Amino acid sequence: MIFGKHINKYYLKYSLWILFGILALIAVDYFQLIIPELYRIVINGINDGTVEINNNIVAFDKDVLWNNVCKPLIVVIAVLVVGRFTWRICLFGSGYKVERDLRGKMFRHCNGLSCEFYSKNKVGNMMSLFTNDLETVQDCFGSGIMMTFDAVFMGGLSLYKMFRMDWKMTLFSLIPMALMLVVGIIVGKYMTMKWDVRQQAFSDLSDFAQESFSGIAVIKAFVKEFKELLAFRWLNRKNENANVAYTKISTLLNVFVTLFVESVICIVLGYGAYLVKTDVFDAGQLMEFIGYFNAIVWPVMAVTELIEMSSRGKASLKRVSELLDSKSDTVDRPGAADLDKVDGNIEFRNLTFRYPDADYNALSNVSFTINSGESVGIVGKTGCGKTTLSDLILRCYNVEDGTLFIDGKDVNEITTRSLRGFCAYVPQDNFLFSDTIANNIAFASDDVTTEKIVLAAEMSDIDDNVKTFSNGYETILGERGVTVSGGQKQRISIARALMKNSSILILDDSVSAVDTDTERKIIGNLKKERAGKTTILITHRVSTVSGLDKIIYLDNGRIIDVGTHAELLERCEQYRNMVALQKLEDQEGM
Repeated sequence: MIFGKHINKYYLKYSLWILFGILALIAVDYFQLIIPELYRIVINGINDGTVEINNNIVAFDKDVLWNNVCKPLIVVIAVLVVGRFTWRICLFGSGYKVERDLRGKMFRHCNGLSCEFYSKNKVGNMMSLFTNDLETVQDCFGSGIMMTFDAVFMGGLSLYKMFRMDWKMTLFSLIPMALMLVVGIIVGKYMTMKWDVRQQAFSDLSDFAQESFSGIAVIKAFVKEFKELLAFRWLNRKNENANVAYTKISTLLNVFVTLFVESVICIVLGYGAYLVKTDVFDAGQLMEFIGYFNAIVWPVMAVTELIEMSSRGKASLKRVSELLDSKSDTVDRPGAADLDKVDGNIEFRNLTFRYPDADYNALSNVSFTINSGESVGIVGKTGCGKTTLSDLILRCYNVEDGTLFIDGKDVNEITTRSLRGFCAYVPQDNFLFSDTIANNIAFASDDVTTEKIVLAAEMSDIDDNVKTFSNGYETILGERGVTVSGGQKQRISIARALMKNSSILILDDSVSAVDTDTERKIIGNLKKERAGKTTILITHRVSTVSGLDKIIYLDNGRIIDVGTHAELLERCEQYRNMVALQKLEDQEGM
């Protein structure tokens, strides 16, 4: 069995399943221990021609055989079949239910974690938690309950029957068992550490494989297949060594178990033969005693199995618990209110921000206002803090009180969910799901119709492209949208954001992969269809934002100037230089 704060409640939640399983298990154990008594009757009947039935000596004939051996054996077999089926369904079934519940709980928890968590934890490592570690916890829950109660009841009842027959031989047989238990406990602690190392090695291997498959185009483009193969081979060998190290200690424990069990059998046969010779036992009683001992071997082996299993389970549950105990850095403070509506007014007041564990500020003393309904461009060099502004508007990170306001309300006084509910976002990486184009566009909205999907696609100028595909909007995209071009990915992402028809739309460098004519068409559609709604375009290309209501120019995390394109050309030398440089680059590229 396995215990921890994230799993203890499931023993109560599935208590009925567990109770029925335990009762069926006890019934199986009880009836299973009737079989050695039937051995005694048959052997003594064959040897002596008579047997003792209810303290009476009777001749061993076919009626005695049928009534006292065959009929009881049929009942025993029936109980064993039904009972074993029942406890497997109940106990193993409860284990799978716990695995399902924990996986759902982990997924919900992961959805609520902040961006900082995912910047520090790799996908491969998390996937190993959802697969290997959860399977180990499930095994420890279902099988652990079975082994615990089976060992206690079967072992206890067998010992009771053995003591009644001969207490000396029972004690002799228990001495090696006690030594085995001590060895198992000592080895189990070492196995916990080895299992932890094994799981970490598997996580590293999974993460490398996942990253390599995601970046296979880059690997092929730079002809680095052999380099990746060598790196994978090293990680694979590391994983193999971790598995071999764990298997060695596990096998060593099994060898000790076998050694001790065989030594006890020698004691039972040797001393039992002496008891038969001195007429303390007859042959049937010796076979009965051996039957009880064989029944006790499994509980003792179950104890060692429990030690190994709990070692694995503790290590895996610890890793799962670390995930479930992870806290999100962007949680709503007590008393935060939901937004009923958002007009789209955004104000930064002397905001300074530094990413966790960073050595310098990403934004310094930033102040500007975006009025409701404005189309605003944010431009600047790479790394100047443009994306950071969008992350803060969406509450991906915490800000100080009194530095960021939405419709005049401090973002720290607003629930994150309600704020994001009024925002739509097109990220730089333009992530698409491995699904149909229609479902990717419809992802952001709960009110979906074919007409709305097509309208959003037309606004983002992707409709004509989609119609050329053999399956149209039902075309299945490859993982992360690899089956379409960069420009098509960007426009499908824009269509997805437009489906939401939100009060605030943020496009982070979302037209960089399209040609100038397509860019103009998209910007024109945005200004026309989103009149009265706030739209923010983050870009490094001045041509993208030159016709917008307002442009915010950043450099090194600071606001250099805010105004229209004409105003910035007139009064901001750095902006003029950037415009001139981009014109020169465009002329050279022609």
